[in-house]
Amino acid sequence: MSPSPSPSSSSSSGKPSPHRHLLIAAGVAIAAVTLGVVSWQATAPAERPGGDASSASARPAPQADPELLGLARRDAGDKLAVGRADAPVVLIEYSDFKCGYCGKFARDTEPELVKKYVEAGALRIEWRNFPIFGAESEAAAKAAWAAGRQDRFERFHAAAYAEGAKEKGFGEARLVELAREAGVPDLERFKRDMAGEEAAAALRADQQEGYRIGVTSTPSFLVNGQPLAGAQPLDAFEAAIARAEAAAKK
Repeated sequence: MSPSPSPSSSSSSGKPSPHRHLLIAAGVAIAAVTLGVVSWQATAPAERPGGDASSASARPAPQADPELLGLARRDAGDKLAVGRADAPVVLIEYSDFKCGYCGKFARDTEPELVKKYVEAGALRIEWRNFPIFGAESEAAAKAAWAAGRQDRFERFHAAAYAEGAKEKGFGEARLVELAREAGVPDLERFKRDMAGEEAAAALRADQQEGYRIGVTSTPSFLVNGQPLAGAQPLDAFEAAIARAEAAAKK
């Protein structure tokens, strides 16, 4: 799991942003009330003494916070989501394209979740861009959003998280190259969308949502409102999905 750097790291000037400080302060305060600081950490059954994913899936899911449960957008037109809008379980992912653990999850775990749960109609995945590693992270997030305008978010996501991709950086030329690799049909539109205010506003909305609920590192997840932190093993996600699906049937 990649910890969030100080808020100033996402400013190209290197100077702390007062606005970002206020966001983080608000996020920490609300998180302490609604989530509990440890709830993002104490989420991996395999890391607990004597615990395993199978026993975890048998346990009843704790009651989800209504605010967190309500963060699932369930918008059929959402370009940064896969799966049925009415799927019983929604996994929300807060991630950064420069985060190595996010890449590991995207390559190793996410495809298995899509194959086993999304394609079966049991799971919906909604992505939130949560860049914490500076200007290139933010640029990549806007590029992913722009690719989504042309229905290529998933393919851009896969290309940007491919092994060794982040080491090549996310400058403008590289982002256009990734868009081409992802099959974005109109690259001129892609460049305009990437640089536009709508992309910036979408990014701010995702960031503010994450800070508001206390996300401080990537990747972080909500499974029907239940926090799950880090690039956990597949069985940890399977256990969380099983608990959420069982609770949804009640």
